[in-house]
Amino acid sequence: MLPKINQTTFLQPLPDQDPETASTLRSRVADLDDKSIWLEIPLDEKTRRYHRPQVGEQFRLFYFTQEGVKHLFNTTVTGVKKDTVTIFSVRKPVPEDIQREQRRSFLRVEAQLELAVRMGDKVRFTAITDDVGGGGLSFRTDRKWPMVPGAALSCWLLLNYKNGNLAHAKFDGEVVRVMPVEPDKHLVMMRFQDIQDAEQQKIIRYCFERQLDKHKG
Repeated sequence: MLPKINQTTFLQPLPDQDPETASTLRSRVADLDDKSIWLEIPLDEKTRRYHRPQVGEQFRLFYFTQEGVKHLFNTTVTGVKKDTVTIFSVRKPVPEDIQREQRRSFLRVEAQLELAVRMGDKVRFTAITDDVGGGGLSFRTDRKWPMVPGAALSCWLLLNYKNGNLAHAKFDGEVVRVMPVEPDKHLVMMRFQDIQDAEQQKIIRYCFERQLDKHKG
């Protein structure tokens, strides 16, 4: 499955580098033709500077489907075109060259959303998220709540979309890590353990909207 026009893509320079430490450039598909994928000039997510690709440069390009599945392939810059904005082309892969990760890898975005949390029968509180994704989220909360790795939480997340609509996503999660971040606050990282597909799709849709807005900004 090839990326679609306007879809966010990510590039990492080749020859092969450690994917965890390699620079990641964020771009977006501007156009497609028989041989090429045309991309907007990419932004380096670490330095916040634009990277000007040169013909012959090689990249690993990856992107996420709306279901949250990561697809990737290696490619080469084949051209640069200056129109209203500068765009560049990379070689379009044949279908068998596109790798699909066996496990789901979800786009994650920074977001301050309201989260209602229930822990057991007695503990209930609200918190604000730090980031959210299709596979989990993190949130800040008072240290008085007994957050420990492995704790089971039932949550309701309030999502606000670009068109002004609101939605609630309900799920059960497991605390993965707890970090003190302020004198009286914890940063709690959790993964989803039990979430209906329809609820997960609400979160994934929100993440894609935020990612698109971030790129436009």
